[in-house]
Amino acid sequence: MIQECNNYSLLPHNTFGIDVKTAHFIEYDTEEDLRRLFTSGKVARPWLPIGSGSNLLFLKDYEGTILHSRINYLKLTDETKEKVHICVGSGVEWDDFVAYCVQHGWYGAENLSLIPGEVGAAAVQNIGAYGVEVKDIIESVTTMDVQGNEQVYAVEACHYGYRHSIFKEIEMQNKIVTSVCFCLRKTEGFTLNYGTIREELKNYSGEPTLPNVRQAIIDIRKNKLPDPSVVGNAGSFFMNPVVDRTKYESLKNDYPDMPYYNVDETRVKIPAAWMIDRCGWKGQTRGAVGVHDKQALVLINKGGAKGSEVAALAEEIKLSVFQQFKIDIFPEVKFV
Repeated sequence: MIQECNNYSLLPHNTFGIDVKTAHFIEYDTEEDLRRLFTSGKVARPWLPIGSGSNLLFLKDYEGTILHSRINYLKLTDETKEKVHICVGSGVEWDDFVAYCVQHGWYGAENLSLIPGEVGAAAVQNIGAYGVEVKDIIESVTTMDVQGNEQVYAVEACHYGYRHSIFKEIEMQNKIVTSVCFCLRKTEGFTLNYGTIREELKNYSGEPTLPNVRQAIIDIRKNKLPDPSVVGNAGSFFMNPVVDRTKYESLKNDYPDMPYYNVDETRVKIPAAWMIDRCGWKGQTRGAVGVHDKQALVLINKGGAKGSEVAALAEEIKLSVFQQFKIDIFPEVKFV
């Protein structure tokens, strides 16, 4: 089924809670619905595919067509003693998929619990948390172009990097992700040496289990991040910068407590939240927008904010970090 609306409010479709409209809004339930839309010529440019809008900042009304997938299936395609292979529609809520994996005893997705958004957008963004990225469990991604042609990209062809994939590149803007195939492990294996996971797991007796690790991740996120249904936000607003190790060593002379994560022999990743916090931003407000008082990486809409106000605050923070550390930080959130 295809549903269409004109002059449609995007308030329910962006977790920042920015009250903007789109000239045209279309939802589709199947790949064939999307093919019919494209081949009928109904989808005039500009058009933008969205998931739940958990990584978007709308600066103004969208003078085009917003496309939203409701392709909502989970298909087990193969299973061995060690692994399962499952294909998932782009419109499935990401955390519903993670919960499904945990319920079935499949390992690999649990550290990505409670990340807002949908499966298709997760594959585009290469979401990550607590030492795991979605590329680690993706086998392939299927897209459809404006002629209605499908193409399957093996994970190696997706050019995954930190919050990046081939699907974010300009030449891919005429394609939409329709499904993602994953490979999960049936044998036990956890990623626990990141953040405060092991500390949180002390609340549970015995050895780690899939349900306990998932719950620990959920508890950590709930403690640090505001619920977007209560306080408008897009989670982590900035990406963590990757710098030369020599740059880090120079900064460490002035900031001995500066945390870091090794990327390779010559580069390290510095938490943007730590730098923003050291600049004094945590809990600060600017009118209807502010920085979350528990996590400096999160910008919040205190109520009725415009996207331009959030963008102005982000630019002020970016400048502040550069002035103090001579490091550029860039938004993880896409401005529209």
